[in-house]
Amino acid sequence: MKHTFTTREMTLCALFTVLTAVGAFIKIPVPVLPFTLQLFFTTMAGLLLGGKLGAFSVGLYAVLGLIGLPVFAEGGGFWYVLKPSFGYIIGFAAGSYVTGRMTEGLERLTFGRALAANFAGLAVVYGMGMAYYYLISNFVIDAPIGLWPLFLYCFLLAVPGDICLCFLAAGMAGRLKPAIKAL
Repeated sequence: MKHTFTTREMTLCALFTVLTAVGAFIKIPVPVLPFTLQLFFTTMAGLLLGGKLGAFSVGLYAVLGLIGLPVFAEGGGFWYVLKPSFGYIIGFAAGSYVTGRMTEGLERLTFGRALAANFAGLAVVYGMGMAYYYLISNFVIDAPIGLWPLFLYCFLLAVPGDICLCFLAAGMAGRLKPAIKAL
C-alpha cells in the first residue's frame, strides 16, 4: 500500500532527520565509539512519530550521510558503510521503528510504556551495531576484534549513557506527544 506523506509528516520527519544529524556532533569521546545524542533523537522520533515515520526520518539521515553530506559523527560518504560503527546507524533506524511500533495507538503514553519501548529499541540498536562491528572488523577491513573487547568497548562502556538517554526520552515523550499530535 502506497503512503502519501502529508506536509505535517514531511516536516516532522525532516525535523528529526536534522536533530539526529545535530546529535551526531554533540559527543563525549570514549574509546572506540563516541557517545553522542543520536540515540536520544532517533528514540524520540519513534516515540513521537511512530514506527514508520520514525524509521523513515532516520533512514533519510543515513541516506544523506551516504551521499556525502558530513552528517555522521565522523563525516559522511558511501564508504562509511565500511566503518565498523555504521551498524549502529542501521540499528538507529530499526530501533526507532521498534520503539514507535510499541507505542503507536496508545491513548496516553506513560513513562513505563515509553521506557520499555526505549529499552527494546536500544537492544535492537546494540544488537545490530555490535554484529555489524564484529563482521566488518573481522571479515572486511582486517582489523580483528574478539568477542570480549567487542562487548567491553561497544557495549559496557557505551550503554550506561544510552540508558540515561532512554530515561530522558521516556520522561519527555509523554509531555511532547500531545503537542506533536496537536500540530
